[in-house]
Amino acid sequence: MALKLIIPPSVEPISVEEAKNHCRVETDADDDLIQGLIRAAREYCEAFQGRSYSSQTWEYWLDEFPHDVGYIRIPRPPLKSVESIKYYDADDVEYVFDPDEYFVDTKNEPGWVVLNYGSSWPSIELRPANGVCITFVAGYDYDEYTQQVVLPQVMRQAMLLLIGHWYENREAVGADLRDIPKTVDALLWPDRVMCR
Repeated sequence: MALKLIIPPSVEPISVEEAKNHCRVETDADDDLIQGLIRAAREYCEAFQGRSYSSQTWEYWLDEFPHDVGYIRIPRPPLKSVESIKYYDADDVEYVFDPDEYFVDTKNEPGWVVLNYGSSWPSIELRPANGVCITFVAGYDYDEYTQQVVLPQVMRQAMLLLIGHWYENREAVGADLRDIPKTVDALLWPDRVMCR
């Protein structure tokens, strides 16, 4: 199994202004730094939780279809859509699995691809590795009115704590400053997803 980010988020869940307010920064001199800290904080929090915060497109590679069960769990929730399921035969010829054969469950976390009644996974011999590729979109919704990602507050707070900590401590820190990352992990721990 392998995950590959294909299209990264086009918008971050925390704005530069929101991060600057949290850090009590009143000038524009550090905007580029703060933008980088926002991205790093999102990536840290997403990796820790196994989630996708802002809308992004992934490829999920499997060696074979799970012939013993009629579903595939999709990592990095919340799942928004499955763009395609492709598979590659022993001669490396690409096929597309017909979307009429499966149902995409975006309500559960993690989301699932479930075979429809009477359907089955393709049974041809696949190449030895990475024979199945599921392309999917995951992430929390974007609210056009507020122009923000609708991220749960606990995740937003964890990101802001990290951004503030990294802004104030730009070099390696001593033992007395390690509590902030532990607080971040504590905030994020209850909603971790163990899918892989």
